[in-house]
Amino acid sequence: MLLVLAGTIGAGKSSLAAALGEYFGTEVFYESVDDNPVLDLYYKNPEKYAFLLQIYFLNKRFKSIKEAYKNDNNVLDRSIFEDALFLDLNYRNGNVTQEEHQVYHELLDNMMEELEGMPKKAPDLLIYIDVSFETMLHRIARRGREYEQVEGNPDLEGYYRQVHAAYPDWYQAYDKSPKIRIDGDRFDFVNDELALKEVLGHIEAALEGIRK
Repeated sequence: MLLVLAGTIGAGKSSLAAALGEYFGTEVFYESVDDNPVLDLYYKNPEKYAFLLQIYFLNKRFKSIKEAYKNDNNVLDRSIFEDALFLDLNYRNGNVTQEEHQVYHELLDNMMEELEGMPKKAPDLLIYIDVSFETMLHRIARRGREYEQVEGNPDLEGYYRQVHAAYPDWYQAYDKSPKIRIDGDRFDFVNDELALKEVLGHIEAALEGIRK
């Protein structure tokens, strides 16, 4: 079993991944954020550091999913499958050149071909956490990473709106595995144990359907 979490910044992926890891008794591969030496630089100067940041994330996500594919049971709190969404946004915003965009996608294609040659071809289930823009901003503010805060960088709100708007189309187009949508506004699994229990039940039911 390999479960992959997806969703916008602040959707609650890490919280749900931790809960899933505990529920199923399996390892969790977390996104490289707090130990990321490029992320703070990117928020200060996206035009200079966007390409470097996306290559850093792509490398880490490729390593994580390869390790996860080798084992029987794992959870990833973000995966290589949604990485290009952020690169493409930065390209549209002028932070990534056409040459960098091409190099990135060629590298991503090569990585995806290598994954297709592994014993496990795809995740068993992708779990997309869908939250409103207001919930997204609230959770970003609540977790308190200084470089993410809109108050210190008003331009971030426009970027966050772009990211939030891009996810529904990304989820609609995703076809690498079975998928399920979790309403992160209706089910506040981060703060409500009953909501978390219900979300875990939905995921268990989806896995049962896949097994059958």
